[in-house]
Amino acid sequence: MTIIKWSPAREIASLQQGINRLFEDVFSQSGDDAGDAMGAWRPPVDIIDTGKAIIIYAEIPGVDKAAVTIEVKDNVLSISGERTVDPGAGKGSYMRSERVFGKFQRSFALPAMIPTEKIAARFKHGVLKITIPKPEAERPRQVSIKVE
Repeated sequence: MTIIKWSPAREIASLQQGINRLFEDVFSQSGDDAGDAMGAWRPPVDIIDTGKAIIIYAEIPGVDKAAVTIEVKDNVLSISGERTVDPGAGKGSYMRSERVFGKFQRSFALPAMIPTEKIAARFKHGVLKITIPKPEAERPRQVSIKVE
C-alpha cells in the first residue's frame, strides 16, 4: 500500500475544479437542443420504446393546445410552443414566483425509415403524448428456383 502525503492545496484545487464543472453544467448554453439559454424552460419528457412504437410523453401544463407545434424534418422531431402568463395572476405583488413562462423547444432524433405520416399526438391533462410507429421489419422472402 502506497502512502500519499496529504496536501491541502491539492484538495482545494480538486474542489475548485468540481465547482467549475458544476457552474459550466448549469450555466452553459450547450445541450441536446440548440438555442438553450440559462433559465429557459425545458419541459421534461419520458421516451418509451414499446417494440411497435416509440412514445414520447412531454409535460407541458398550462400550455394551450393551439400553442404547441410538432414538426418532423430530416428525421428530427421538434416540439415547440409557448406558455404565457395568466393575465389575472399579475394583479398583486408577487411574494414568490417559481413557474417558468415563455417559449420552449425540444428536439429528438428519430430512427431512419419512420413513417412520418403515421405519427399521432394527443394532449390530455397537460401531458402531450406523441406516438411514433416503427416501420414493419422486412420479412424474409423465399425465391423459387426453376429447374430446367
